[in-house]
Amino acid sequence: MGIAERKQEEKQEMHQRILNGARKIFLEKGYEKTSMRNIASEINYSPGSLYFHFRDKTEIFQELQKEGFTLLLNQLKVLNTVADPFERLKASGRVFIQFAQENKDYYNLMFMVEEDVKEPSENRFQIAQEAINHMCSIIGECQQQGRFQGMDTDYFTFMVLSAMHGICALFCKDRTTSFMNRTNDDLMENGYECFVALLEKG
Repeated sequence: MGIAERKQEEKQEMHQRILNGARKIFLEKGYEKTSMRNIASEINYSPGSLYFHFRDKTEIFQELQKEGFTLLLNQLKVLNTVADPFERLKASGRVFIQFAQENKDYYNLMFMVEEDVKEPSENRFQIAQEAINHMCSIIGECQQQGRFQGMDTDYFTFMVLSAMHGICALFCKDRTTSFMNRTNDDLMENGYECFVALLEKG
């Protein structure tokens, strides 16, 4: 490996190290109380040096969100081979919930951490919008095959996403303990299947 390649690899490793440290701090302190200084402290790096990699904490936060949405979207796109759009829709919900179960940190950063970002990055907006459009497209295909007739596609997509997000949010915020003798897995799996049963009646 040449010098240039080695330097590029070291830069990428540091880039990822900053993101990993920042993920922990954002989740512990929230967006407002996170600073470049405490991110640097987490990875034993000088605060000034972080600016060689990121403009500010907002750019770091949005990069983490983009990573999460990219990971989720890639998992959803695996289902593109499922020919029946209704089966694809039901499977997409299961993938969405499984993503939250297996990537709780990402899910919290994508949807749960309150942020004060005055200028969301265009890239982050695009990847989040792509995820919404992906679900909207599946529902549109379902409607073309006769399902969910009379429903506005956007409103129906919002309802479906809200139901899935509600299940995941209760899990991520540990709000499931009130359901005695039910595990998180039981609640999330069977709760979603109840929702699917309602969709099947439509």
